[in-house]
Amino acid sequence: MQSLKHHFLLAMPHMEDANFASSLVYLCDHDDNGCMGVIVNKPLEVTLDALFDQLSLGGERSLHRSAPVYYGGPMHKDRGFILHRGNSQEWDSSIQVTDDIALTTSIDILQALANNTGPAHFLICLGCAGWDVGQLEDELKDNAWLTVDAALSVLFETPPAERLSSAAGLLGVDLNLMTRDAGHA
Repeated sequence: MQSLKHHFLLAMPHMEDANFASSLVYLCDHDDNGCMGVIVNKPLEVTLDALFDQLSLGGERSLHRSAPVYYGGPMHKDRGFILHRGNSQEWDSSIQVTDDIALTTSIDILQALANNTGPAHFLICLGCAGWDVGQLEDELKDNAWLTVDAALSVLFETPPAERLSSAAGLLGVDLNLMTRDAGHA
């Protein structure tokens, strides 16, 4: 099994699952136990300011107050998953995805963002996406997803509405021209 950790999953245009239609998923982990990621292109109508208030973190002077909060996936929708550049060793509950990307679930990173001492590049997601062993591989065989190596520029520099098409561009693909049907009769 080839690990798809630090890859994007691009939902094919015919994806019928409302949780994943038009989604770009960043895979944070993929091993013999399954895989886990977060959807990175679906901002909610909630900003970081609302989270600061809800968690009583202050943040009135935070430079990040207007940062969007994303729908990260249908699992653990009450938990925050912060995908960010930097080192996981700085935070209480964090995993290092690559040398430059970590996923943190502890409140200390939100407190740091409220105080303008957190990472400069981050995405805050409510919920995550997960697949049991073999489940994602079956979905890939069924042409539900395309995969491509993740690009930090797509994650942290591209507007959310353009992330899916930008990731498809990494493959040289225009998702608007794709069909569910195979090319043979």
